[in-house]
Amino acid sequence: MAPVKNGRVIFNEIPSGYPDPNKTVIYDESEIIDPDTVPLNGGFIVKTLVISIDPYMRGRMRDPSVKSYSPPFPLGEPIANHAVGVVIRSENPSVKPGDHIYALLPFQTYTILKDLTGLRILENKEGLPWSAYVGIAGMPGQTAYYAWKEYAAAKKGETVFVTAGAGPVGSAVIQIAKSEGLKVIASAGSEEKVAFLRSIGVDVAFNYKTTKTAEVLAKEGPIEIYWDNVGGESLEAALEYANKNARFLECARRLSCTVSSSSPSMRSMRRNSIANGLSASQAARSSIPKTRSRD
Repeated sequence: MAPVKNGRVIFNEIPSGYPDPNKTVIYDESEIIDPDTVPLNGGFIVKTLVISIDPYMRGRMRDPSVKSYSPPFPLGEPIANHAVGVVIRSENPSVKPGDHIYALLPFQTYTILKDLTGLRILENKEGLPWSAYVGIAGMPGQTAYYAWKEYAAAKKGETVFVTAGAGPVGSAVIQIAKSEGLKVIASAGSEEKVAFLRSIGVDVAFNYKTTKTAEVLAKEGPIEIYWDNVGGESLEAALEYANKNARFLECARRLSCTVSSSSPSMRSMRRNSIANGLSASQAARSSIPKTRSRD
């Protein structure tokens, strides 16, 4: 293979609000690589096939002095996330060309890796699309499944309210809840997304930008489970219309950042509800896609 451009997405600037695709990150093709001849030094070279873009990555676009559950992206380096890649060449006896790996990879076409530390070789006996391993069979699906099983304590006939229901985590939660016989209320931010919610079985789907969450919950509640991806007004409404002993799953959020600890609804939750805060990495930490290793 002749030398090729190794396209990369570089973290260029710490955003003050929403990331700007032309400033926060830049696409760079200045790096040239020859996958057939580049020195591997006992490692192996991987070509990225699919890579996920997840909401938690916004939290990594910060100054290193700001502490959080995940490390910040270094300025001037490629951003990184969960990905599937295929091994092109290998000098490592544990890895062979053609193996597919699941790992945190940089946003670049080719990456040289030393060993399998933090990586997994995917068997994929089921013949799933590789994209499934960064979606329903990857971190988003694991976050939904394991957090639901650990904290929801769901019972058939109960009502759950899911925010950001059209996202990869929210949509997985919805389908798990429906499979267990729950009534599902879910919100999203566009009519197209609301239509998607209905297509996956949501009983009450609404656009929170055009319909008041509190009005929906007043009519369709009370709720026994709240899966929170957004906080703010939706969390306030959920607190207001939660049944006694309701369970609140706060996905990658801090309650203190979204609702005042002295608000009536927060005081009510302390008396009547159970809140569980979790990050995507915490929820999925004990599990990985079906894999094999040649250690």
